[in-house]
Amino acid sequence: MYCSESCLSSILSARRGWGSGGLTVGGRRDYTPVSWRKYWDSCQDVTLEGGDVFRVYQRGSVGPLLLLLHGGGYSALTWSLFAENVTEMVECQVLAIDQRGHGDTHTTDDGDLSASTLASDVGRVVETMYGAQQPPCVLIGHSMGGAVAVHAAYHQHVAGLAGLIVIDVVEGTAMDALSSMQSFLRGRPNNFNSLQNAVEWSVRSGQTRNVEAARVSMPGQVKNVETGKCGTVDLENMDEAPKEPPTEGRRGSTVRADVIMEEGSEADPSSEASSASDSKLPVTKYTWRINLGETEKFWAEWFQGLSSKFLSSNPAKMLLLAGIDRLDTDLTVGQMQGKFQMQVLPQCGHAVQEDTPDRVAEVLATFLLRHRLATAKSEFHRLPDCLSQQLFR
Repeated sequence: MYCSESCLSSILSARRGWGSGGLTVGGRRDYTPVSWRKYWDSCQDVTLEGGDVFRVYQRGSVGPLLLLLHGGGYSALTWSLFAENVTEMVECQVLAIDQRGHGDTHTTDDGDLSASTLASDVGRVVETMYGAQQPPCVLIGHSMGGAVAVHAAYHQHVAGLAGLIVIDVVEGTAMDALSSMQSFLRGRPNNFNSLQNAVEWSVRSGQTRNVEAARVSMPGQVKNVETGKCGTVDLENMDEAPKEPPTEGRRGSTVRADVIMEEGSEADPSSEASSASDSKLPVTKYTWRINLGETEKFWAEWFQGLSSKFLSSNPAKMLLLAGIDRLDTDLTVGQMQGKFQMQVLPQCGHAVQEDTPDRVAEVLATFLLRHRLATAKSEFHRLPDCLSQQLFR
């Protein structure tokens, strides 16, 4: 869920051109989707009492548990690059959950996205997985997931909670932006011809500015129109299928349907063949995994009272923003009183964990070390707090 003014402006400006950065093949940007296996140690489906099944991804096996909650419309895979980075900086284990109605999670009522249900889900998943063996936990949530993290912390759904980190969601700007959300959602495409096409759109539209992040994240945000299954399922099937020998185009070049030329690059016969091949694909093969427009009745309750609940929660707290958002009175006073740490990462879009996963990981690793929640790995040197503030503001 896009819930800040900085998010909307970054997306509108990005639509005038390409997202920045990314992998290239022969001078072209590569939009080939990537499996979760590149970034995570394992994934499993956790079955709760009542039959709800939650997909989780894990990396690392020692240290505090970083419990990651994605934003509306995303999936646990939005955290892939961040998980890789943070586990190389400090000793920790990472658990990312596909929340109800998202990704590969399937419940008896996928339409119930109330704040109380989503927060309860988090506690139930952790309890089922760890029971009495649960390590100290740090809740980290982005956008809608940040709101869910606050509700879960406030209502004490997670035992042994040692930290709470909220990424790019502030009650005031979130509530102000809700009136424009339906219009924004209507501006997105309804269908994609392929997973590659979906990855390409996420970069060109500015949803993410990091091609590598888009390649692993986007399959978890769409589903196959015919089967109703998440794009991650098709991607796994593609990886397991026998590989076809490459088709040779003129000049001995290989025809690639998963690589798009950079804007302004000279067209060549292989790209023309690729376009011809793509035109034969079903025109409505993938659509969004969740219809965010239908969740509107829950939007207000996600964010109303968020500031007071955040400040009232006991664990060490951080607010990480993608821009200088307008803090409400409660947060402004709370920050002045030292009740939480605030960090701003400029020149990022709304999905900061995708745009700059290394910087987000460094900020969060420093937070963990500052509060003695984790130990540093030998290659990571924590920045002094004063220098960190100067670099990231």
